[in-house]
Amino acid sequence: MDKKIIDGNLALIEERKDFIVCNKEEKGKKIKCDSQSVAGAVSQRACVYCGARVVLNPITDAVHLVHGPIGCAAYTFDIRGSLSSGSEEYRNSYSTDLREKDIIFGGEKKLTAAIDEIMELKNPKLIFVYSTCVVGVIGDDLQAICKAAEKKYGIRVIPVESSGFVGSKSAGYKAAGDAILKILELDGNSEGEKKGINFLGDFNLAGELWIIKGYLKEIGIDVVAHFSGDSNYEQIKEAPTALFNVVQCAGSMTSLAKKFEDKYGTPYTKVSFFGLEDIRISLRSLAYTLGDFNVIKKTEEFVKRMEKETTERLEPYRKKLAGKKVAIYVGGGFKAISLIKQFRDLGITPVMVGSQTGRPEEYEIIRKLSDENTVVLDDANPSELERFMREKGADMLVGGVKERPLAYKLGIGFIDHNHARKHPLAGYEGAINFAKEIDLTVNSPVWDIIKKNGMGIE
Repeated sequence: MDKKIIDGNLALIEERKDFIVCNKEEKGKKIKCDSQSVAGAVSQRACVYCGARVVLNPITDAVHLVHGPIGCAAYTFDIRGSLSSGSEEYRNSYSTDLREKDIIFGGEKKLTAAIDEIMELKNPKLIFVYSTCVVGVIGDDLQAICKAAEKKYGIRVIPVESSGFVGSKSAGYKAAGDAILKILELDGNSEGEKKGINFLGDFNLAGELWIIKGYLKEIGIDVVAHFSGDSNYEQIKEAPTALFNVVQCAGSMTSLAKKFEDKYGTPYTKVSFFGLEDIRISLRSLAYTLGDFNVIKKTEEFVKRMEKETTERLEPYRKKLAGKKVAIYVGGGFKAISLIKQFRDLGITPVMVGSQTGRPEEYEIIRKLSDENTVVLDDANPSELERFMREKGADMLVGGVKERPLAYKLGIGFIDHNHARKHPLAGYEGAINFAKEIDLTVNSPVWDIIKKNGMGIE
């Protein structure tokens, strides 16, 4: 390969360093992503337990035991559309079902009995025990109970400190990361030969991890472990042998990546496989980080071929979508950044952009990518979202499950970018699916009918 091509791509990656490379020092002022969730507040923010559960739940062979009222355990089956190539145990959920008597006298005996029953029925290698709000109030000693269970059964019983009221969803991400790090500290293979990468922050929604692993395999990059989609206990233990970590969902895995770097000296880089531009930059950044000439050559050939095919397939959608306006409100700021570029590539203008757990540095990039008149929101409530969508005349809203009724109330299309979706949106295949979904949604004749009847956004 021509040295000029290599140098040129290195320069491109250097220009995008604010996007793909993380520094240890966090910059910027404190924003809503660091704020504590408050019951009954106008925020739509989820609780700490929610954050921990969505990160850990896709670990396929783990037993997930919720220490709390039965209502918390309802947040379980298919909370993410994560798929497994092995065990299906993660689709089950277990609860200690704390009631009034347990809250008065304590729930420790009930938790011990639940672990004993799980061992008798399932005999797993790994159990996560989640604390909930009630447990944080009554003060059950999860650490001691889990430690005693580990000694009794010779397995890993990891307490997840996720009492819902002690922080935000971001705090739940950190609690989940600490639980994974605990496994690595106790059982991680830190003496193995360094090779390949770890893929952090992909939950294998609708098989997206398998798509990306296919790309990496084709260009010659091995994946040692992935957290947490389609992962398992044995795979997680091999994570310290990777050359570096790749972080896709920055909100949920940046904290773990930093701690991983401090403990094992493993550097990390941010990537995104949503949209043609981000796929290209991410694949190139991984290839050049490894520094293998053959990998670099294969990457350039792969990107060129796939972009050509995908661009041709996207062209009909671009013609039908040009000039449309979109409002974006998603969980993480990193996802919002990718979506802005995806919509613009299709000729759609983002008129409102917001997130629940975006970081200060992510909002800086959002502002740079957005037009001067674009409304940028941090942790908005439904009233605020409605106000700005009306004001900006949005044709559609892309968001999570909680925003769907709001879009339909306003008589505009809704694009599901939630973690429960059943179709992949990552990779080149995902780019096609994304354009197709937008076209079917925003160009549906139902919106004209709604407007004719005087409903929706005026």
